[in-house]
Amino acid sequence: MKKQFNIVIKQDEDGYYIGSVPELPGCHTQAKSLDELNKRIVEAIELYLEVDKDRINKSIKFIGFQKVRGSFEEA
Repeated sequence: MKKQFNIVIKQDEDGYYIGSVPELPGCHTQAKSLDELNKRIVEAIELYLEVDKDRINKSIKFIGFQKVRGSFEEA
């Protein structure tokens, strides 16, 4: 059975895309393009699972993302 993972993608000030997997703490990578990021995040997930399958927290169910508005100050 194939497993699916949710990926959070951000872009830094230098234009690099950064992908991380909330269900796998510490599993992240970066790339110059979204296509390359996709390849690298799949590799990162495969390596993560190969090294430490027991660290997957199966009790957490991913629900989704939500934006929050407020009068927040920038740091």
